[in-house]
Amino acid sequence: MSAKVEQQVRLWLDQFVVGLNLCPFARPLLGGETLRIVICEQTGRKALHEAFLTELDMLYSTAQTEVATTLLVFPFALQKFSDYLSFLHVSEDTVNEAGLAGIVQLASFHPDYVFAGEDSASASHYSNRSPYPLIHLLREDMVSAAVADYPQPERIPARNIEALEKIGNRELARRWQALFSE
Repeated sequence: MSAKVEQQVRLWLDQFVVGLNLCPFARPLLGGETLRIVICEQTGRKALHEAFLTELDMLYSTAQTEVATTLLVFPFALQKFSDYLSFLHVSEDTVNEAGLAGIVQLASFHPDYVFAGEDSASASHYSNRSPYPLIHLLREDMVSAAVADYPQPERIPARNIEALEKIGNRELARRWQALFSE
């Protein structure tokens, strides 16, 4: 099962994140050996938190040349978006309590991701939708370096919204379903 989950995550990265250029910094990592994808098959909150702690420690204690970034994927847990958000908040608190704020940054992705205050039918939600609930652990210094070399990085969210709205919900939903039929 883990191999299939990882395959779908990689397909999502290839077709959505990189293919739609939602993250202009992802392409070099996609084919590299420093992208770590960890499938956590646990379902209990304690086990999920332990998996998060393990990956947080792994990222912090490993050289960037070995592990640049980690995607922690939860295929059997956190299916409800509200449960996921609750877990994400605990994870963010853990980063802060560990003194890693400014060193490790979390990015959030979920199959039912909805931005607060936006129309639930907005195509923009696809910028943070993933095949499974997952937390992306990033090295803050890598993010800062990438953003510093990118023209107008503050425009990335608006550009993503424009691009996704142009594609439209119907086509995005079709492409989304194709991820799971491969």
